[in-house]
Parts: sequence; C-alpha cells; structure tokens
Amino acid sequence: MTQSRFGVISLLALALFALFAVATARAQTASTEAIPIHPALKDRFTLDLGGFYFQTTTQASLTGPSGGGGAVIDFENALGLEERNWGGIGGFLWRISERWRLEVEYFKLDRTASRTLTADISWGDQTFLKNSTVNSSYDFSDTRVGVGYSFFKRPDKELGVGFGLHVAEIKASIESAGVGAESANVLAPLPVLSLYGTFALTNEWALRTRLDWLSLNYDIYSGDIRNVAVDVLYRPFRYVGFGVGMRTLMVNVTVDDPDWTGKARTAFSGPTAYMTISF
Repeated sequence: MTQSRFGVISLLALALFALFAVATARAQTASTEAIPIHPALKDRFTLDLGGFYFQTTTQASLTGPSGGGGAVIDFENALGLEERNWGGIGGFLWRISERWRLEVEYFKLDRTASRTLTADISWGDQTFLKNSTVNSSYDFSDTRVGVGYSFFKRPDKELGVGFGLHVAEIKASIESAGVGAESANVLAPLPVLSLYGTFALTNEWALRTRLDWLSLNYDIYSGDIRNVAVDVLYRPFRYVGFGVGMRTLMVNVTVDDPDWTGKARTAFSGPTAYMTISF
C-alpha cells in the first residue's frame, strides 16, 4: 500500500513539474500585470509549523554480538504499534539570494506498545517467547538540511535542484519481565539529491512540490531514502498563511557495526496541515 501511495504522489509531483513547464511557455505571451505575486516565491524567511497524520509500516531486525536474532520483525503487526498517528513537523527556508536557498525540516514520532506475543520473537541476543507480554518502542526522527539552486526563476514560478542530508535517528527496543531488554540506536546521515518547484496560481494560492532520493553505501551504513511532498499554499494575510499537502517518506538503512548488525525499513505516508509565517 505504501509503495503504491509513493508512486501516486511521485506521479503527482512530476505532473506539477510538467505543469510548470507548460505554464512557462504560455507565460511568454502573458501580460506582466497578470502575473501573480505570491509571498512563497519572494519572502526571504519562511517558517512552517504543523502536524502530519500518517500511516506507517515498520520492519526491523537486530543481530547481537553472539550472532543471535536477525529475523525481521513487523512492529505494527507483531508488537502492536499503532499504524496511524499524529506527528509534529516543522520547516524553515532562508532565501540566501535570488536563486540560492537553505532549507531545514524536522519530523519526529515516538511510539510505544504492549502486547502478548502470538509467536516467538528473536531480537538481538534475546528470545521473547509466545504468550509472553512484551513492551516495545520505536522512536523515529528525520532532520533534512539542504542547499538548493533555482535554475529557473520568475516572479510566479521556480524550479530548482538541491543537495543535502536526511539525518534519520531510529531507536528500537523490546523488553519483557523475566527475559530482559534489548535495544538499538541508529543515527544515519543519508545524503540526498532534490528537485523542487513552486508555482503561484494567484496572489493568495500557490502549489509547492519536492522530490528527494538517493541510494548509497559508505562506512558502516548502507541504504536509501525517498521523500515526496506536494503542498497547496493559501496566504490570506501578508505575513501569515496556511498549507495542506501529502507527504511520503521511506527510509531503508542497514548498519554493520563491529558488535551488532541492525536493519530497519520504515515508511510514512499521509496528509499534512500547517501554518506559515514569512517575511
């Protein structure tokens, strides 16, 4: 389901990029007075604060120093973590110059659950037996920092490319009385390439989209990350506006530490709503 939604949102984002190209061609004959001016395309500083209502899937495995564990565990189905929940999301944009920008975005979600197991689970060097009650947690945060360059820039539209980092932090643990606890903590800085665009429909309404992707192996890390965002912006006031959109974030990461090996695949998909302040 998440893969399908990722494809749909990606196609929508690409369709918006195509719309930009068509609009640009038509704009050559448009009157200058008819060109909309939206704050999202001209304000130097922009702050977004809001929430993300997502559906998530999480699979992870942990191999301990003795070679135990290694089986992939579905944290929602096997351990009872909620599939749908709210998370906070925030972003900051600084237009360094007419074409250069610096962006920061942060998303965080902490989940816990308690469930009686219906099958044995191996996690690290611990085995949690069927019919035992286990407490689990899966905390995830993602910090995106990137620099972008708008290779096409007009008063009512822009297209650009960027390069940056998605710093994903994952903390996963399972514990049970009489057995003990086993946990893993991963901080994975994953570089990404980006394509972004903004298109003003009127002086109050605008569309904004972004695609992030990269896959690589380096040091003890390997994995890939895909991120798609499509937003509709409404600016009824000069310095304050609102936005709604769709986000999909998929992270696959493997860590081959000398003392343990961890693998995690987590995906988030759902609508966002936020307030925008810019000047």
